Amino acid sequence: MKEASLLDRVRVVLTRTSHPGNIGGAARAMKTMGLSRLVLVNPQVFPSEIATARASGATDVLDNAQVVGSLEEALSGTVFSAAMTARRRELSLPMQWSREAATTVAGYAGQGDVALVFGNETSGMSNEELALCHLPVMIPANAEYSSLNLAAAVQILCYEMRMACLARPEAPDGAGLPASFDDIEGFYGHLEQAMIGSGFHDPANPRKLMPRLRRLYGRVRLEKEEVGILRGILSALQRKVD
Repeated sequence: MKEASLLDRVRVVLTRTSHPGNIGGAARAMKTMGLSRLVLVNPQVFPSEIATARASGATDVLDNAQVVGSLEEALSGTVFSAAMTARRRELSLPMQWSREAATTVAGYAGQGDVALVFGNETSGMSNEELALCHLPVMIPANAEYSSLNLAAAVQILCYEMRMACLARPEAPDGAGLPASFDDIEGFYGHLEQAMIGSGFHDPANPRKLMPRLRRLYGRVRLEKEEVGILRGILSALQRKVD
């Protein structure tokens, strides 16, 4: 697949952005690297003249930006998502540095829509948001001063994505079609429902069971057919319990 076609499948998702200037700066960073699909999750201020000014000519990216109410909505229809984080988290999936991650994401772009997800400027991504994504990503910045402006982080990842797509990435190992975000979330909902029905899982005292199961299945990177098999097993077990 051509580099431009791969980049057309990349969504840049900004969650809970507080300053409109960072939205404009991100749009400019995207356009310089050939990306155009901006998705905003609950931005504090948008549209904004400040965002338009900071976009410096990338107003088409802002004009076509999609504004949604949740990260789940932003990721709907994707087959892979990478979440930017400044620190390692408990119970998170194995992390990749930005350059390696771009190659991974570009490989999945050959199979469907993918997303690069960036958190709020101050607090970053919550653990709940991070759990919705396949891959935690860190930028190998100076450990003594690793604070990056949001638009600068977007610029780095968009550059790495462009370079990865120019290299004509190979598809991930395995010939099967990857499960979409919606497939995976449907499976997790079904799994939790089945565990509650069997008495194994107490929703009033959940502890860390679901985050651990998300990490377990997240490491596998399930294919669409595999999700169907797992849900078929759950349905059969539910009928036995009932």
